[in-house]
Amino acid sequence: MHGRQIKFLKGYYFFNNKIVYFRSMQKIALILCCFLVLSSCKSKKTAKSSARKSHQTVSTYEGRSSTSEYSSKANAIVDYAETFQGVKYKYGGTTKKGIDCSGLVTTAFKKEAISLPRTTSQLAVTGDWVDVKEVQKGDLLFFATKKNSRNVNHVGIVTEARPGYVAFIHSTTSKGVMTSLLSEKYWYFAFVQARRIL
Repeated sequence: MHGRQIKFLKGYYFFNNKIVYFRSMQKIALILCCFLVLSSCKSKKTAKSSARKSHQTVSTYEGRSSTSEYSSKANAIVDYAETFQGVKYKYGGTTKKGIDCSGLVTTAFKKEAISLPRTTSQLAVTGDWVDVKEVQKGDLLFFATKKNSRNVNHVGIVTEARPGYVAFIHSTTSKGVMTSLLSEKYWYFAFVQARRIL
């Protein structure tokens, strides 16, 4: 090796008259290998759990209704939700003593034996995405009401829909359960998506 000599002696090697301890390099290599193995296991686990979560949320209500059954269920859900009109807002509430936005949705659908996830973020990945121009009574509307954020944090149920007109019932922190129009400036700009459960 061009006049350079390498000699091995109990974990040391001599290179160009310098002593280097190669066992420390072996330990570093072993630590790096362990780190890579553990990190790959973690990412697989995360992928599996997120896939399991999305499967669970989508499968909460499997059957699609026929047109007449859809209309009947949608009417019953909206009618029951409207019995909460004027009830004050209560975070985590699901009764007429106080109710929040996702509580109103889950309680109204539960009346028709449809079990839905409890939080707005879980509801936002349940059912099928629908173009806002095609929403129907009983569909869910999702909003991002925090400034400079598109993260969904509010939900309502469509009570009436026709071209250029969408009304929905929801529970607001300021006025409790009320009906609003999607065309109102605040809700128009906060709107994120619509989803169909029925």
